Amino acid sequence: MSNIEIDLVIEARWVLPVIPHGQVLERVSVVVNDGAIIEVLPIEQARQKYSPAQRIELSEHILIPGLINLHTHAAMTLMRGLADDVPLMPWLSEHIWPAEKQLISPRLVRDGTLLGCAEMLAGGITCFNDMYFYPHATAEAAIQSGMRANLGLVVLEFPLPYANDADDYLQKGLEARDSWRGQPLLSSSLAPHAPYTVSNHTFEKVMTYAEQLGLGIHIHLHETQEEIRQSIEQYGVRPLRRLADLGILGPNLVAAHCTCADEADIKILAEYGCHVAHCPTSNLKLASGIAPVAAMVSKHVNVGIGTDGAASNNRLDMFAEMRMAALLAKGITGDATVVSAAEALQMATINGARALGMDDKIGSIEIGKLADLTAVKISSPETLPCFDPISHLVYVLGREHVSHVWVAGDLRYQKHDDQNGVYASIEPAELKEITSLWQVKLNQFKA
Repeated sequence: MSNIEIDLVIEARWVLPVIPHGQVLERVSVVVNDGAIIEVLPIEQARQKYSPAQRIELSEHILIPGLINLHTHAAMTLMRGLADDVPLMPWLSEHIWPAEKQLISPRLVRDGTLLGCAEMLAGGITCFNDMYFYPHATAEAAIQSGMRANLGLVVLEFPLPYANDADDYLQKGLEARDSWRGQPLLSSSLAPHAPYTVSNHTFEKVMTYAEQLGLGIHIHLHETQEEIRQSIEQYGVRPLRRLADLGILGPNLVAAHCTCADEADIKILAEYGCHVAHCPTSNLKLASGIAPVAAMVSKHVNVGIGTDGAASNNRLDMFAEMRMAALLAKGITGDATVVSAAEALQMATINGARALGMDDKIGSIEIGKLADLTAVKISSPETLPCFDPISHLVYVLGREHVSHVWVAGDLRYQKHDDQNGVYASIEPAELKEITSLWQVKLNQFKA
């Protein structure tokens, strides 16, 4: 007899908890109360034990932890396709930076982030690690969408309408952080843009604030060979060694890209316990290189997955990134066993949580963790047959197969067969207005 009243029971054909590694559970219920997972048990046992306010039956679905986008610039979703087939530095200096210098504003950031959140939610992403200007506007959109976000407080040396110099960036970022403290879905990190845009003096300030406030550090690092060359010319060492000498490296640092990391660099990353946000599609599209992920993993460097911004990727699609990460690693090593489907799923979930210092709360389906969950449906011809749900998730399924997304037990997105998805708090009409408005304003900067 059902006698324990709780909020939600999700009955799934398969559950991929991620921890333990490679485990597949069949025909089980995930029991949720007050936003957290309180039990995972066979469906029949759950029906006898619990009386839920809501029961959702997912008889053709895989239930996974919500995907974690470890590196993105959500507001730049408005710049999707603005400058394609252009190398990184010309892309930045001739298109992106001029557009930002003229148009960057809280309204652009809020609107672009809301558009990005809609895309991410529909693709099964429940948490994103952001880095952009006007973070309070990013926070506003994330709160509206109901997504979890770690908001990077950008630091640069050169002026933009957002801030005048490095001290101004730091001050504005920390003030923004104060404005959302206490919001359960939001956290913060310091985000010095890159070694080539931040001075030693500013890095030292960043380190001081990070230590005093217990904040993580989020940075672009070893993204191109030109970045390496400039660092050696200006500082006499590669960027990673420079940051190590400045005391910046540690287990609170997330390094985005690392496409140009050599054996010595990987040793440094491992020694300091740094995390890497692997962004395979963006790196390929900008011809920045391919990160040596298999070598990093072999040295026990924690690697998560990010999409980067839609301006350099064109999609905020973690399913595509998981598949790309696995295939690239196999292709460049000549070893079909590296970065297995299970490892790719880990990179997109628990590894990202670990990098953000949130692996005690999200990233796996375990008792006591928050119910950030994504359901993916296997029923259409292109998804059948299914022999191994984990490999199927990475190599067959796509974001178009996502059917439900919960954040802390709240249903934030749902899609029925052959219908448009429905958001809990985002109106499609508002997204259309946003894209129409900003496309006209940004059109002058297109390649």
